[in-house]
Amino acid sequence: MLLDAIRNQLDALSKSEKKVALAVLQEPAQTVSQNITALAKSAHVSEPTVVRFCRSLGYDGWQEFKLKLAQALALALPGSSAQASQDDLAADLVSKVCSRSINTLLDLRNNLNPEAIQRALDILARANKIELYGQGTSGIIAADAQHKFFRSGVPTVAYADPAIHSIAASLLHGGDAVVAISQRGTNPALVRSVKLARRSGAEVIVLAPSGTPLAGLATVLIPIDLVFDSDPYTPITARLAYLVVIDVLAVGLALQRGPEFRKKMQMAQKALQEFDMQFDSFIG
Repeated sequence: MLLDAIRNQLDALSKSEKKVALAVLQEPAQTVSQNITALAKSAHVSEPTVVRFCRSLGYDGWQEFKLKLAQALALALPGSSAQASQDDLAADLVSKVCSRSINTLLDLRNNLNPEAIQRALDILARANKIELYGQGTSGIIAADAQHKFFRSGVPTVAYADPAIHSIAASLLHGGDAVVAISQRGTNPALVRSVKLARRSGAEVIVLAPSGTPLAGLATVLIPIDLVFDSDPYTPITARLAYLVVIDVLAVGLALQRGPEFRKKMQMAQKALQEFDMQFDSFIG
C-alpha cells in the first residue's frame, strides 16, 4: 500500500518531490538500503526535498518513511503481483489470488493508522445515527457495513443511489455521522453528498485513497491506497481491504458501547434463540 500511496499522490506532489517519488518507485529495495544523501543524489534533489516528500505522505521524516517502506517490502509474498494467465492451472490460480489477497491485508495491517481508527470510533460511538454512502462495489461494502453497524444499537442505514444519499445528506443534523466509501475517491455524486453532509453539520468518516477530492472533505480520513488494474481478471483485493476496515470499525464500535450494551446483545441472542435464530455478535 505504501508504493500504491506514492503512485496515487504523484499528481499532488511538487515537481521536485515527484522526482523523489519516481526514484523510490523505480528502485524501492535500493531505497531501503540507501541513506537520505544517496536518495537525494539519485533523484537530483536536495535532502530537505526528500524530507518534504516523506512529510507529504504523512510521515515525520526520512527515517519513519524508510522503516515503513522496509516493512512493506519484507511483508510482500512472492508472486503477489503475478497476473493470472490463460495457461494457469488451478494450483497457479490458488497461489496467485491468495498471495495477492494476503499481501494486501498484511500491507493494510502495516499501514492502517490506529489514531485515525480511534477518532472514527469516537465519532461513531457518539452519533445519533450513522449513514453509509457508496456506489457500485463501494455500495456493496456500505451495505455490508450497515449489516454490521446496526448491531451496536445505533440507527444505521446504507444508501447506494446517488440521488437518495444526496437527499439524505441534506437532511442530516449535528450529531449525525456519515461513512463515505470509495475505492477511487473521485465520484462526483459522492463528493456532492459529502459536501451536503458537512454543510448540514454531520461528521464524515471517509474510506478512500489519500489525496483524492473525497479524502479532502473528511472529518476523519482512513486512507486505503491501492493501485487499480484495468485487467478484468485481476483479483479485486481492494474490496478485501475495505471490508476488513469495516470489520475493525464494527468490532471497535461494539466494544466502545460498553458492558451494558454487551448485556443487551446477550439478551437479544437469547430472545432470538427462542425462534431458532442466531445473533452473530462481534463480541460473543
